[in-house]
Amino acid sequence: MRLALSRIHFPVTALGPGRRVGIWLQGCSIRCAGCISRDTWEPDFGDTDLNAVLARLTYLAQEADGLTVSGGEPFDQPGALAAILTGWRGVSGTSAAVFTGYELADVSDWLDTNNGLIDALITGPFRSDLPQTLAMRGSDNQQIHVLTPAGAPFGRFDRALRSEDRRLDVMFDEEGHAWIAGIPARGEIARLRRALASRGHSLLTSDMPEASTR
Repeated sequence: MRLALSRIHFPVTALGPGRRVGIWLQGCSIRCAGCISRDTWEPDFGDTDLNAVLARLTYLAQEADGLTVSGGEPFDQPGALAAILTGWRGVSGTSAAVFTGYELADVSDWLDTNNGLIDALITGPFRSDLPQTLAMRGSDNQQIHVLTPAGAPFGRFDRALRSEDRRLDVMFDEEGHAWIAGIPARGEIARLRRALASRGHSLLTSDMPEASTR
C-alpha cells in the first residue's frame, strides 16, 4: 500500500501528553479558512510506501509515549489511516490520537469498522470566526472524544485554555524549512513574523501567496 505523507516527527510534545510520534498525512478536502498547514492540502505530494512508514514507527515506538496523527485530513485516506494505527498497535501499547476536521458522525462508520484503533479523537473544522478558549483546540467548536481507557489522559485537556497550553514544537527539514507542531494562539504567527522582521529576518508561511511559488 502507498499513502500520501507530509512528514513524521519525534518527539512532539504539543499534541497530546508526553513525547509523541507525530504523523502528518498529505491531502485535505476540507481546507478550513485560516489553516496554518496549507502545505498539507494538496493530495499529489508525498507518495510513500506504507512499509517504510511502519518501519519508522517501529523504531520510534521504543521511546515514544504515544502517536498523534494529523494532516492534512487523516480520514481522506481511510485505508492508510487504519493501516498506520494497526501497525502502531503491533509495536506499542501507548495511545493513538487523531485530529480531524470532520465531525464525529462523519467518521462513525470508520470507527465502527476499526473499533479500538483510536484512543482519543479531536473533531471539527477549524473556524477562524469562533473563539479559541479551550485547550488543544484551534476553535471552540472542536471536541475531544475519549474513545478507550488508553485515551483517558486526553480528558485532562477538555477544559479552558491555560498559559502552559501555549506550547509549540519547532522542527527543521534538510533544506532548512521550519515546521511548527501544535496549536498556535490567534495572532501568534503574525507576532513572530513582526518580531523577526524587526531583526532583519523574514518569515514565509504556507498560507502566504508567495509560498505557493516556492
